[in-house]
Amino acid sequence: MNQHGKLAIDGGTPVISDPLPTGVSGPSIVGDEEIDIVTDLLRRQQLFRYSENSETAAFEKEAAEMLGVKYAVMVNSGTSALICALVGVGVGPGDEVIVPGYTYIATASAVVAAGAVPVIAEVDDSLGMDPADFARKITPHTKAVVPVHMRGTPARLDALLEVARAYNLRVVEDSCQCVGGSYKGRPVGTYGDVGTWSLNYYKTISSGEGGLVFTNDRDIYERACFASDPGFPMWTKSSGDGWQNPPFSSQTYRPSEITAAIGRAQLHKLDTVLDHQRALKNAFLGALDEARGYKLQHIDDPQGDVGVAASIIVHDAELARGYALALEAEGVPAATIYNEGIPDRHIYSDWDSILNKQSPHPTGYPWKDPAYKGSVEYSKDMCPQTLSLLGRSIRFDFHMNLSVEHARLMADALNKVDAALG
Repeated sequence: MNQHGKLAIDGGTPVISDPLPTGVSGPSIVGDEEIDIVTDLLRRQQLFRYSENSETAAFEKEAAEMLGVKYAVMVNSGTSALICALVGVGVGPGDEVIVPGYTYIATASAVVAAGAVPVIAEVDDSLGMDPADFARKITPHTKAVVPVHMRGTPARLDALLEVARAYNLRVVEDSCQCVGGSYKGRPVGTYGDVGTWSLNYYKTISSGEGGLVFTNDRDIYERACFASDPGFPMWTKSSGDGWQNPPFSSQTYRPSEITAAIGRAQLHKLDTVLDHQRALKNAFLGALDEARGYKLQHIDDPQGDVGVAASIIVHDAELARGYALALEAEGVPAATIYNEGIPDRHIYSDWDSILNKQSPHPTGYPWKDPAYKGSVEYSKDMCPQTLSLLGRSIRFDFHMNLSVEHARLMADALNKVDAALG
């Protein structure tokens, strides 16, 4: 007999009767700091990043110090950061770049924007890139890999870096969804050649949009600067001895001072966000009974997780759908991560523009670029392991408007469902 009582979906009393509070991470704690700093900028009409007492320069300096890196350049989005990072490591026409099948489409789109061809690899039970499939996808044309620290969870960096080094590949860490995360004592994004952050509305800290490229490599930094702003060399110099690399013209991805100012205020609140989210996730995990019908997502370094979500992987897809429906009835918003027929640009099968090789140019660039000698084919079912795992995975989200008690109630609901259905 289920000690938790009859499931709500079968007429029982739900664990959570009132709707859970909605919210996100950084934007939920926007306050006087952000309002005051933006108001001051508007009154002084200081909106351009290359100005005296630049907020953008201050954000770059403070973020670099927090990350423990030598160089950082702020841009207007996480996607822009990825493009500049890829250009920074020399990715371009003729190259292939391996990305995981579970990440926002921007990861693959950035590869296309840099002139290279994205190659899609499976994820494993970490819900990050599978190191074994990464190795299988390497060809003579592979230039780089983009490990993604998805939904605040560090990827299997040790294993991925081992493969990348064996094949002399560049590593661009997509830390856009893991700002503030770490792996074995170091910030994510600092293990590869270059790392990236996003300050999008839904990220750990936010200025609405915004991004950061960071590295310890002077050449990568300079190339990322040129990729971010064709006027960069005119406005500033990377240090007193000027540029080490010849400038080139590219896109313009520079941010406004307002973006930087909000980001700077949010940066000072990062520990507050991380402490709260991690407390929620720990409370949730600590209240779980021994699992019957599922297992927890694998996390190489739980201490480095930012606490924005917890995922379970149910033993089969039909059972997972049953769990999701039952959890909804218990008052916990839930669904399997992959639902056939429901578009989600975080899953490769819904990257239509990539799968169909839809080029921004009639020549079919980058797939038909004369410099590209490889041959990559895509299909919606090309990564069956990824679709199977995501079709059986249910994610529980945590944010600043939830309390520890809410997290424990979410765990109680999962315990109740698992006892009945597992």
